[in-house]
Parts: sequence; structure tokens; C-alpha cells
Amino acid sequence: MSEAMPGLLNYWVAVILFIFGLVIVIDSRNMIKKLVGLNIFQSAVFLLFITMGKVTNGNAPILAEGVTNFSNPLPHVLILTAIVVGVATTAVGLALVSRIRKAYGTIHEDEIHDKPEIEPELVP
Repeated sequence: MSEAMPGLLNYWVAVILFIFGLVIVIDSRNMIKKLVGLNIFQSAVFLLFITMGKVTNGNAPILAEGVTNFSNPLPHVLILTAIVVGVATTAVGLALVSRIRKAYGTIHEDEIHDKPEIEPELVP
């Protein structure tokens, strides 16, 4: 039974990261903290996909004599693409938060909701 635990450890870490990321996104009113929570949640997805794509004693998918157990590279390629998209999305999110801070003077949701509407021409 103890031999099976290291294989399940990645899944437990992914679940814990899912929970932490979700709690941060739901509980926090600070927009930067929400972006951090989304990145933690995204890291959990990366870990989960990479864990599921791992094949024990798997070889590269190159046909060779005597090799029968292949590892699928598609999950790793998808995660590499997702990391690039995640970095770009985080950059756009930070740019939006910076713009909101410049317009409203705060990045807390409650304070923004309490302020009056801002005319679009007033925002540089």
C-alpha cells in the first residue's frame, strides 16, 4: 500500500493547489491577490495534466526495435502552450489592474463599487 502513495502524491498536491487557488479567488477583494489565486489554480491544472501524461518506463514515441511502451508527448506540449498563454494572460490582467488603479485610485473591489462612475474621457 505504501508503494502506491508516491503515485498519488501528485494528485493530492494538485487538489490542495486547486483548493488554495479557489479560496484565494473567492475570498480576496484585492485584484492582485485574485490574479495570484488564478495562477495557483492554473499551476494545479498544469501539475494534474503532467501527472496524467506520465507513463512509467515509457520511451519517446520513436519506432525502434524492442520498444513497446511509449509515452505520449501531447500532454507536455499542451502544458507548454498553456504556460505561455498563462503568462500572457497574467500580463494582461496586471495591465488591467494597473489601469484600474490609475482610474479609481485603488485595486480593492469594494472601494471601486462604492465610487461613482468614471467618464471614459477622464481616464488617460
